[in-house]
Amino acid sequence: MSWTKLARSILTLTALMAGVGALATGYATSRQVNAAEAAYPPIGNFVDVTGGRVHYVQEGSGPHVILLHGAGGNLREFTFDLMDRLTDRYTVTAFDRPGLGYTDRVPGVDTGPFATEGDAPLPQAAMLREAAAQIGIENPVVVGHSFGGIVALAWALQGLDQDSPLDASAVVSLAGVAMPWPGDLGWYYTYNGSALGGAFLTPVLSGFVPQSMVDSAIAETFTPQAPPTGYAAYIGAPLTIRTDSFRANARQVNTLRPHVVEMAKRYPELSLPIEILHGSADTIVPADVHSREIIKLVPSAKLTMLDGMGHMPHQNDPEAAVAAIDRAASRAGLR
Repeated sequence: MSWTKLARSILTLTALMAGVGALATGYATSRQVNAAEAAYPPIGNFVDVTGGRVHYVQEGSGPHVILLHGAGGNLREFTFDLMDRLTDRYTVTAFDRPGLGYTDRVPGVDTGPFATEGDAPLPQAAMLREAAAQIGIENPVVVGHSFGGIVALAWALQGLDQDSPLDASAVVSLAGVAMPWPGDLGWYYTYNGSALGGAFLTPVLSGFVPQSMVDSAIAETFTPQAPPTGYAAYIGAPLTIRTDSFRANARQVNTLRPHVVEMAKRYPELSLPIEILHGSADTIVPADVHSREIIKLVPSAKLTMLDGMGHMPHQNDPEAAVAAIDRAASRAGLR
């Protein structure tokens, strides 16, 4: 056999193997999506907004409180426990953030397999504000955990340029992102948020990631505490592993920092009550980088540190989270 024929045979075999691999990956990802959505169907209602729809749960009565989950999460983060602690005196609305759970991506964001654009905090807030307007929310206390913290701050910043009933009356940050951080986020977000990673690695991870890796990721998020009993089974982590959600989450995190840099320039203009709850042992969103720095820029921001607490204060110390929300509501004149 000539070298030309040999090369052609190798290329043909490689193409066939790649095709079989793609088919196997496609089948596995489709099966994973179907299984995730069957096991964790929507638990709330939907509202149509510009370019898509938003999934939400609303319960209770009284002043409005909005709950925004973190990266890789969904609104089950709050319906697991925290919401029930608030509905006796607040109308509480938990949203799936854009691209996660059952909420669509921000309008205009490129969702193709090779795209790298993420849903930025300000457009996320705008999309959720549109949803909030349609379900009667006014003057809310906007609560955000982790990535949800920067979206809560974006919600507040949008109130600087308009006078609307949708404007936040107060913000509560639960271990929330607030300030630019040094360095990068490591290979996981850098590669999965890239064009090649999003196109090739993400479908493989979506289709074949073992449950042990999911459990390990959840445990790491809670370190040095442990997840509450029943949390892992309830939260719906498989929803995040769906290819589209996986890509959306990676791109949001990977492209976040420049948006935070620009947002931080306007923080000194904020005067609404801001309550911050942060654990001293949080290594995912370190307090020294975020919460301890934003309070230097915003006089109305008050920080409560929880000694030895990790990244999930609302799960491991829900009483402290409720107290922070009550303080914010009282400072805003809602209680």
